[in-house]
Amino acid sequence: MEISGKTALVLGASRGLGRAVALALGEAGARLILPYYDWPDSVREMQEDFCRRGFEFLALPADLRHQEEVKELLHQGLGRYGRLDIVINNIERGGMPVVHGPYTREQWELEMATTLKAKWNVFQESLPWLQKQSEAVMIVISSIAGLTGRTGPAGLLFNDGYAAANRAISALTETWAREGAPKVRVNEIMLGFFEQRHAQQTRGWPLLQRSQQQEILDHTLLGRTGTSQELVAAVFFLLTGAAFMTGSTLRLDGGYVLGGEKIPPMPAGLGGDLAIKR
Repeated sequence: MEISGKTALVLGASRGLGRAVALALGEAGARLILPYYDWPDSVREMQEDFCRRGFEFLALPADLRHQEEVKELLHQGLGRYGRLDIVINNIERGGMPVVHGPYTREQWELEMATTLKAKWNVFQESLPWLQKQSEAVMIVISSIAGLTGRTGPAGLLFNDGYAAANRAISALTETWAREGAPKVRVNEIMLGFFEQRHAQQTRGWPLLQRSQQQEILDHTLLGRTGTSQELVAAVFFLLTGAAFMTGSTLRLDGGYVLGGEKIPPMPAGLGGDLAIKR
């Protein structure tokens, strides 16, 4: 896919990883539809930055938990740009146990409504527009919490509901790929610990003891957290270099999921006792 001249709906662009992806798409010549809901200071900063850069963008308020608001968002955005080619489905509420404490019913419901249902709303309302193009792409951003659950070193930063919602997202990615085919490719990027997501630049990370932070890093095979540039590279791979990939999950976690198990030294074995007898 050639990105220049395309229209991209980017969720979560007011801050963090979502902004990094929106910036990269804008630099590549995409027109941007950018919904926002909270974090007013970050939204204002984003708009000022994107204006300075000369991006063509439309920032609109929308509570994506409500399907009617998603519908109106697309009505306004496509009323200006007339087409939709790319969706970065990046919305979540990563309720951290170390921040929010014991899980309440209200927290659970907010997690399901934000991390899971809002993504579903965005897919349902954007799919008909994506299918109008000869080639379109949706990238769903999820978390390894869907694999790990609230266990191990991650258990202080991944809540039960967050983990359950992300497990469901992987199932939906496969369903959405079937629904979108053959014109719309749908793939998932499953994130581990990134500087701007569950790690150094978040509220929860400084609340961990240094030993707890180090446990997370030690559990990650590459021994560090991810960067926004690494997510951007993965996004652009799925957009421009993976034309035969759909319904797949690209795990971008530095090996965290694999880090809990160690490979033992190879034993000597029985040697000659296993020689074939004729």
